[in-house]
Amino acid sequence: MNPEKIFSQATILTEDFAGMKSQAIGLVERAGLKYDLCHLVPKKPWSWISAPYWFSPLRAVQPFHIEANQLHVSVGSVGGAVNAALRSKDSPAIHIQNPRISINKFDLVIVNPHDRLSGDNVIVSRTALHRVTPEILFQSKIKWSAFFENFPKPLVAVLLGGNNGRFTLGKSEAVQIANQLADMIKTQNIGVVITPSRRTDPEVTKIFDHILSPLGGYVWNGKGENPYMGFLACADFILVTTDSVSMISEAVATSAPVMIIPLPGKSKRISSFVQSMQNLDRVRLFKGKLENWPVQPIDDTPKIVTALQERFNLYSEKTPK
Repeated sequence: MNPEKIFSQATILTEDFAGMKSQAIGLVERAGLKYDLCHLVPKKPWSWISAPYWFSPLRAVQPFHIEANQLHVSVGSVGGAVNAALRSKDSPAIHIQNPRISINKFDLVIVNPHDRLSGDNVIVSRTALHRVTPEILFQSKIKWSAFFENFPKPLVAVLLGGNNGRFTLGKSEAVQIANQLADMIKTQNIGVVITPSRRTDPEVTKIFDHILSPLGGYVWNGKGENPYMGFLACADFILVTTDSVSMISEAVATSAPVMIIPLPGKSKRISSFVQSMQNLDRVRLFKGKLENWPVQPIDDTPKIVTALQERFNLYSEKTPK
């Protein structure tokens, strides 16, 4: 790495997955850097082979163009393989998540405790990196408060994930969860607002809408401005399906109690993360009723941003003159 190089721009290298992109964007935005987003698309037959086994990563993906002499921030095994191949003294390689290749191929690796990685270039974050700052929540609350003011209180925001190869959110699960929420609306007169993610099956969204809308529940239909940040900012309680570390991490960055909706399936990585949040009493499992307990926001992204600024010579609009 060139110690005299000043970086004001970053290139994000990752496949087109929302959870991966949100982590990298959260990091570079909160570091005050401008960024380019490079979506990596593996080519056949390399798409059938795990990226850590690619002997020529730059040939294994569809052609792409990036500017030289920038920080490269990658997420996931495909992004990590490409980032390691591009690394130079003028283009340091920063990787988010376990790269599943030698950490010595990177200038900085950001992992979670369950990754069990350590080294001089490794930093551990308790949560996934994200964009949810106190300032954004404050502005979102101002923006969306009027939209939610006529809903019964407490307001319960439900963040839905979807099938991810490890957990299942299908029609039967949707019916069960929606009926639990319906019972709470009837017996406790709570407000329920639901936002699906890109992984949520449209048929699952329809089930929630069919069961809850007649009772006054709100299910975002994907049209118009996404109210996701408004949900986080205005909710008194947040429920999140267990399949998404990113959404859980964003939820626990708020001041609301967070409850995890279990789904069929298993993932050692995700289960370890959820357990760590339970150990901190920041989340509890949802069993058909709300629990209220004192909580404080958990967000390790500022700590990671500080480490990034200490290791690299960054220039941004936030840099004091």
